[in-house]
Amino acid sequence: MTLRVLIVDDEPPARDRLRQMLADLPDAQCTGEAATGEEAVSMAAASRPDVVLLDIRMPGMGGLEAARRLAGLPEPPAVIFTTAYEQHALEAFDAQALGYLLKPVRRDRLAAALERARRPSKAQIAGIADAVAGERRTHVSARVRDQIRLIPIGEVLCFLAEQKYTTVRHVGGEDIIDDSLRTLETEFGGLFVRVHRGALVAVSQVESMERSADGHYVVRLRHEGGTLQVSRRLAADVLRRLR
Repeated sequence: MTLRVLIVDDEPPARDRLRQMLADLPDAQCTGEAATGEEAVSMAAASRPDVVLLDIRMPGMGGLEAARRLAGLPEPPAVIFTTAYEQHALEAFDAQALGYLLKPVRRDRLAAALERARRPSKAQIAGIADAVAGERRTHVSARVRDQIRLIPIGEVLCFLAEQKYTTVRHVGGEDIIDDSLRTLETEFGGLFVRVHRGALVAVSQVESMERSADGHYVVRLRHEGGTLQVSRRLAADVLRRLR
């Protein structure tokens, strides 16, 4: 079976080198190239490659977070990290990571890594997600039809729990995400404050906190994000966080 490979690196010469080596391998085919982690996640969701050759250090979303998002796809690809740094820079990966290649990548090592990744186990895929789970994300992802929309945390106004799903209200509109409020609060607790049982609000996006006509507190969000009522039980904590 020919492996379909997505190349991800912010440096064009590095992508060119990998593409040329893949062309020389009989059982591998380059199906696309991405220059950022954001592009990698979107392209992988759409084209479903078997393997992603993923640079670690890139502007914006780096390889660690991109690997986490890739591991969460319905059909996650095998991920092989590429890096110009020595092995000590990879201590964040546990033993179940699918592999890494030091730059400049050698053809024989690329071939061997692709062979190992040909049949990744579920444990290996889960290992990559676990290895980077401790890193706070810079984006949350929403599935829009067959695409992945990446929403920068800095543009999120609030997260709202509604029945069995979570809505993220952001500068560009609203989307549904898979993360629970509990998970989001644990990961982003320093940036968000819970204003009632079903809502987390970005502290930096609160324009004001006011009393409504009926005596309840409400927070008014920036970017015409509207208002959200604050529960009486949480009002003191919200006031403290917003000072």
